Amino acid sequence: MFRLNTTNLDIAYEDRLIVKDLNIEIPQGKITALVGANGSGKSTILKTMARLMRPKNGNVLLDGKSIHKQSTREIAKQLAILPQTPTAPEGLTVTELVSYGRFPHQKGFGTLKAEDKKVVEWALDVTNMREFHDRPIDQLSGGQRQRAWIAMALAQETDILFLDEPTTYLDMAHQLEVLQLLYELNKTQGRTIVMVVHDLNHASRFAQHMIAIKQGEALASGTPLEVMCPLVMHEVFGIEADIVTDPRTGVPLCLPYALYALSEEQRKGQMQTFSPKGETNLRSASQ
Repeated sequence: MFRLNTTNLDIAYEDRLIVKDLNIEIPQGKITALVGANGSGKSTILKTMARLMRPKNGNVLLDGKSIHKQSTREIAKQLAILPQTPTAPEGLTVTELVSYGRFPHQKGFGTLKAEDKKVVEWALDVTNMREFHDRPIDQLSGGQRQRAWIAMALAQETDILFLDEPTTYLDMAHQLEVLQLLYELNKTQGRTIVMVVHDLNHASRFAQHMIAIKQGEALASGTPLEVMCPLVMHEVFGIEADIVTDPRTGVPLCLPYALYALSEEQRKGQMQTFSPKGETNLRSASQ
């Protein structure tokens, strides 16, 4: 089932077209990972779907209605986004930050009501941030900071949560900490989560749905088993890779071992207007 999708979406920075004619669907109640090489348009697509950017053409539809034609307050009750490198004013405490998530539910700039405070406390509990509630954000570790921002997004009480590379600049332990939290939120609460993920193996392990982006186009989409294949690694990342099964989880793992070697004929073809679309292109690329 899909509540969120794009139709013929074009996104541009001034006159430079980044995304053209994008049509993707986000499965409800699942974690969707947008993957692709640097500069492929993943974050641009995420920001547009979260209403931080306005498309040049086409629509982002939520329950069949364009999100760009609805009020900011109404959309903020349905969608929450955590940018790649969020910043908070110096000295702001965890509780104060999480309280910002209640703004879409308040009238004007009123104080928090009892229900708002209850939601803030719940968000602190579910992200294991209660013990840091009065700690300034700038005194937290990287993983703790990310959990505080996720708590703020959860306090919005939205069904859909967007995250732009939530593990950026985190060490391996903190990466797993954040991704495991998102996985548990999805599993226990059925939250629809859409995130840009840099690490393919993290995407495969923690997401149930993957969309591979190249040059602003969705080249492949489906389960990790469907998307994590050598052909997609060739087309999207330009690498040779073995795809093996994780003995612990059963999900596919990508083991890259070389850059994808193109023939001279293939190289000349890609120097022209390379615009891969759908399974036909993926199949023809393997011939």
